[in-house]
Amino acid sequence: MSDNTYFVEPDRPPKMKYCKKCAYPASSAVPLAFDQNGICTGCRTAEQRDNIDWERRKKRFERLIEEYRCKDGSNYDCVIPVSGGKDSYFQTHIIKKVYGLNPLLVTYHGNNYTPTGLKNVKNMRDVFGVDHIFFTPSIDVLKAMNRLGMQIMGDMNWHAHSGIFTYPIRVAVQSNVPLMIWGEHGFMDLGGMHSYNDMVEFTYRYRNEHCLRGYEWYDFLERSAEFGEKLTNKDLISWMYPSDEEIERVGVRGIYISNYFKWDANEHGPMVMEKYGFLPSEEPFDRTYRRMSNLDDMHENGIHDYMKYIKFGYGRATDHVCKDIRSGRLTREEGIEIVRKMDHVKSKDLYRWLKYVDWTEMQFDQVADSFRDPRVWWLDNEGNWIKDNVWDFDD
Repeated sequence: MSDNTYFVEPDRPPKMKYCKKCAYPASSAVPLAFDQNGICTGCRTAEQRDNIDWERRKKRFERLIEEYRCKDGSNYDCVIPVSGGKDSYFQTHIIKKVYGLNPLLVTYHGNNYTPTGLKNVKNMRDVFGVDHIFFTPSIDVLKAMNRLGMQIMGDMNWHAHSGIFTYPIRVAVQSNVPLMIWGEHGFMDLGGMHSYNDMVEFTYRYRNEHCLRGYEWYDFLERSAEFGEKLTNKDLISWMYPSDEEIERVGVRGIYISNYFKWDANEHGPMVMEKYGFLPSEEPFDRTYRRMSNLDDMHENGIHDYMKYIKFGYGRATDHVCKDIRSGRLTREEGIEIVRKMDHVKSKDLYRWLKYVDWTEMQFDQVADSFRDPRVWWLDNEGNWIKDNVWDFDD
């Protein structure tokens, strides 16, 4: 668990800084910075999309994929890691329907699909006419990884982050398919980690340091006994990244399709609903207003995201609001009201998760509180957790 030291009133951390255009705090879980006008790098990077020659980018993409197209049809042209979400549909639409490539879809299934999400991912094989590997690790191992992730880093879904960015690469190596098609670069999209002019590609370093927060499968193996779990090497094969030699032998390369086509999830969603029968969630989420996102994991928009709020002071509603402010679909004032109503909610999917891993709510709360970031949270004289909120600022 964390060994953070917390401020107590009247002492407190320095006042939190929020972007003056969107609603991101300086404590963001993704790397971002603020310019002299108080605007975050995520907003500045998003502005670049309106000034890019997307026709030229598309032609560059066309030249690239022709280098990797299997000329004799003896193998797949590329691997697309898919969750069955709107972005997965958009990626497969471009690759299969627009350019006629033969992709192999690969899904890591963490055993948390929503009913709608499961329908969507199963639908992909039929509507796109593609081969699809759908992989689920041992359920007992998944439960252990949930408990360990929560206790080691305050993230029960580490196994999913690692699985998504590991298992499809293992398949690419085993199948001798060098080209991998990813959707958007999440940290660039949210926090402006890179410029669109960088044409950034997938790397092991980005996966390890950011997506996996510096942890690997062997960290879980080494600490499993400490938390009463009984994991062995063979339990963790699906989270073992291929060696450098294996990657180099096949020449595995991961590109982000958002570098070549203007990325707007609010446009992709309606398009894939109309063309391919993609379904939004039938039920509203407790912690965000969007019904198109993260349907592959019932806890991603829920209690997993609540842990982000506990740690960093903001959640999924903030993520979605910031995207919609940047695209002009919301004003900042409208977005802040959504954040005020939703970011703090302790979602009801917690009770499914507690039963799943055999924990009590008190046990969850004790572990969760140990991960509160002292840059964000402090205790008042009555022992209540306090933080600066974006609506507390007039400027």
